[in-house]
Amino acid sequence: MSRPISDAWFFRIKAATRDLITRCGGVVRAGEIANASKSEVSRWQSTTDPDIISIPEVLALEAECGAPLVTAVMADLHGRRLADEAADPAAASNLFRDHAELMRHSAEVQASMSEALADGTVTPAEAERVDRDLRTLDATVDKMRGSLATVRSAGSVVPLKAGR
Repeated sequence: MSRPISDAWFFRIKAATRDLITRCGGVVRAGEIANASKSEVSRWQSTTDPDIISIPEVLALEAECGAPLVTAVMADLHGRRLADEAADPAAASNLFRDHAELMRHSAEVQASMSEALADGTVTPAEAERVDRDLRTLDATVDKMRGSLATVRSAGSVVPLKAGR
């Protein structure tokens, strides 16, 4: 099948669409938000169907869940990355939490990749699971970078208190 984008990018867009639909509450709820049938929404997230979600539907769903999941993949397709306009002012106090999340998600990537490689092959389903874990890790890295940017923007030492 001929696509205007490579298969790798097609699968990334489909995976981001699946994540977006999940965050919006599933196929039925996403259909209500995007004014589409649940069958159409199912086709958007199915890797066996060539249908891809349209931009107005992406925008509606991303606005609902507050996460530019598909837009970030589209930006990456063009060698760009999305950036937050301003970091959360309370982010500096969240560095301990951010670091713990980063370590947890990193371990999840390692575990899913190890499981995929255990038999010497990687199936499409295993690749999808690792990719999903990597997207979560990537979002966690971005969150921590925002917290670190807040610390840097303070211009002075920011005291951190570990929760005990």
